[in-house]
Amino acid sequence: MPGIYKIFGRGNHAPTNGRRLYHASGQAGYSLIEMVIVIVIIGILAAVAFQSMGGSMDVSRSEETMAEMERLAFAIAGDPNLISAGNRTDFGYVGDVGALPPDWDALVSNPGGYATWNGPYTQDKFSSGADYEFKLDVWGKPYSAPTGNTFSSTGGPSTITRRIANSTADLLGNNVIIAVTDLDGNPPGSVYCDSVKFLLTLPNGAGATTTTTEYPDANGLTQFTSVPIGLHTLRMIYIPGNDTIRRKIAVNPGRDYYADLQHFGDVW
Repeated sequence: MPGIYKIFGRGNHAPTNGRRLYHASGQAGYSLIEMVIVIVIIGILAAVAFQSMGGSMDVSRSEETMAEMERLAFAIAGDPNLISAGNRTDFGYVGDVGALPPDWDALVSNPGGYATWNGPYTQDKFSSGADYEFKLDVWGKPYSAPTGNTFSSTGGPSTITRRIANSTADLLGNNVIIAVTDLDGNPPGSVYCDSVKFLLTLPNGAGATTTTTEYPDANGLTQFTSVPIGLHTLRMIYIPGNDTIRRKIAVNPGRDYYADLQHFGDVW
């Protein structure tokens, strides 16, 4: 058919609006294996990123927990950085009561109508308002009881322990050592050692105070033992004249307190 041959030409495709049609045979898509490989790689990268993020979150939570434990330790035994006139002024619950708290609640509410309790010793400024938040670490686990010289957080990947003091004796069993002389620097000797006495007033651990009396030896030395940390009242009384010297003494953890007291007269 000559007409058809002239219109289409030999070996040519039929025209469409005067333009040629081409087959895009070189534009192939991803194969199934290639897509699986890509998905596996993305999964590995996501797992690594998640693990790294989890580690960073644990570090952040550990730091936040340690900061809270620091505040709780200060609530129990005071902040050693609070100083006035060269003397420490803050001894926390132990300094006021003379004993370790029986539980965490004793830091925020009086455990039994204690007259020496001067709390609350801690506040949870960032909690939801519940009164138990300060007892929990950042993972929501309760801290171990504050009945010794350490307490711990066990909610994280590893246990975090905060030491309050080297031992409970450092908090509750210190010594106060006093040396007394008269105005001329003479000790009382064996004749006059019973003419002067020392009285130390301390919290008794049960919400009240107790006063212990000691007399010096011939060299003017006397010692009080089992003294808790804190600011305590010490009095020296010269009995014949009822003359009294009174001072506040600061007993620090694990450190004996030593003082030289001088009577203002030449009495020995």
